[in-house]
Amino acid sequence: MQELSPLKVYYDAVCPGCRRDRARYERWAGEAGDSVVWCDVTTHQQTLRDKGIDPQAALLSLHVEDDEGQIHDSMDAYILLMQRVPRLRPLAWLIGLPGVKTLLTWLYDRWVRRRLARQGRLPS
Repeated sequence: MQELSPLKVYYDAVCPGCRRDRARYERWAGEAGDSVVWCDVTTHQQTLRDKGIDPQAALLSLHVEDDEGQIHDSMDAYILLMQRVPRLRPLAWLIGLPGVKTLLTWLYDRWVRRRLARQGRLPS
């Protein structure tokens, strides 16, 4: 198997759905998941600041750092992760289509804001 470059995923580990998504991804990714490091945005706030990411903004969107230090967020972050898992590659391609990506970004942003508001954690 080809060695994959490492990724750091900054995600909301307080969110039960986010933890379930991580577990599902790790199951589906198999060995490809070994090159992914999961970092909770709550405990890595200074790291995020050092990378120019407001920790509050990190709550609103998934952020993935590639091996070159480039940060990908929102749907681009999901696409990057999905491209590593054979069964998710077609979905990554679909999500990347211009109209689909725009719609999913809007829906995702709305869903995250509602979840954080319900939990009393919506950044101001």
